[in-house]
Amino acid sequence: MELTHVDERGVKMVEVGHKDVVFRKAVAKGRIKLKPETIELIKAGKTKKGNVIATAQIAGILAVKKTPELIPLCHPIPLTGVDISFEFGEDYIEATCEVRAYYKTGVEMEALTGVTVALLTVWDMVKAVEKDENGQYPVTRIEDIHVVEKIKQK
Repeated sequence: MELTHVDERGVKMVEVGHKDVVFRKAVAKGRIKLKPETIELIKAGKTKKGNVIATAQIAGILAVKKTPELIPLCHPIPLTGVDISFEFGEDYIEATCEVRAYYKTGVEMEALTGVTVALLTVWDMVKAVEKDENGQYPVTRIEDIHVVEKIKQK
């Protein structure tokens, strides 16, 4: 397997000009572990900073759009759609980010970036109730961020 971003001259952005424009989709998931009581506050809409889920959705979508600014060798991609959704467990929230585009390269980095920033935003919105008496986070964890689906259709 050869490295595509490095050659004898150094680092480069991969050339995609010769590739066909096709439909691309990527779905990434990840979880944030929280105290059960924090989950209940979020569900009830009783967090001090406001609507955690709506804020995390907006943050995740913005992050998807900024992926090439955050990851140096990612191509700017004309996105056609981004959806971020959440499922609640007793002590976790699972975020899913789906990204779609018609382009010459995939959108999995965008999906991973979106789900990561959405989860970071959840953490930021509830950190006051997640801290212990010493200001530490003994329960809070972001875990298992991964691509669950990647589609390339001609």
